Amino acid sequence: MTKIKIVTDSNSGITQSEAKKLGIFVIPMPFLIDGEEYFEDINLTQEQFYEHLRGDAVVSTSQPSVASVTDLWNELLQEDCEIIHIPMSSGLSETCHTAQNLAKEYGGKVHVVDNQRISVTQKQSVFDAMKLAALGKSADEIVQYLLATKLDSSIYIALDTLKYLKKGGRLTPAAALVGSILRIKPVLQIQGDKLDAFRKVHSLKQAKQEMIAAIQHDLSARFAQFRKDGEMSLSVAYTDNRTEAEIFRKELEEAFPDVPVLYADPLSLSVSCHIGPGALACTATRVLKTV
Repeated sequence: MTKIKIVTDSNSGITQSEAKKLGIFVIPMPFLIDGEEYFEDINLTQEQFYEHLRGDAVVSTSQPSVASVTDLWNELLQEDCEIIHIPMSSGLSETCHTAQNLAKEYGGKVHVVDNQRISVTQKQSVFDAMKLAALGKSADEIVQYLLATKLDSSIYIALDTLKYLKKGGRLTPAAALVGSILRIKPVLQIQGDKLDAFRKVHSLKQAKQEMIAAIQHDLSARFAQFRKDGEMSLSVAYTDNRTEAEIFRKELEEAFPDVPVLYADPLSLSVSCHIGPGALACTATRVLKTV
């Protein structure tokens, strides 16, 4: 049986220390901050990132260099194995497409999966892949499962401010001004490969109510059978507001006692730089059920 090695990127929220314990490999995402390059969880902590962001530094995302990807693959392939590489969604970055093109030179030894997920949903895909590998599944079987289930998740994100959408060019200055005057707090959604508007509210309390209602609808509609079969999970993600995230976690546990809330993790920095601190998200994700 060919050994399977699993690679992801730091958008999954899996830290370098966690990866070492799990026996997997995490490529750190690069960022440019005022023209200087940093790498997530290598020389850039969550705290440092938000300090730069709040200080109005010019922050932009990038994708891992070709060398950082291929050097890791080459090192892993010194042992007889196949690699399952799970990057962030292709709809949010070119990272996935770049890796897919690089993998063509590896004779079928490297499988780059466009799982169309990010943050805690991407993390769940990594854990599902680990379970399948432990069950002795082949690389092709793991890829087939990840592709078949890639749309079996929802993410809803409540923003605290419009400032960073405006700064990133995703919102016009006029719309941002009107929104700020009206104290609008948008709720966004990620379904598959797209980040879209979902609701407009005026308080965090309203935002949480809208997100819980959205999760309830998903669990009762397109995820109803998965919920019945015990294959659904919830998670919370946040940007620099862990205390509020823990409160929201308890609210989700009370609202959905039959669905486990698995994680309350920091949101991917690649998303955070576009939405800013103070954001709160919840996810509904199908998980691999093993007997």
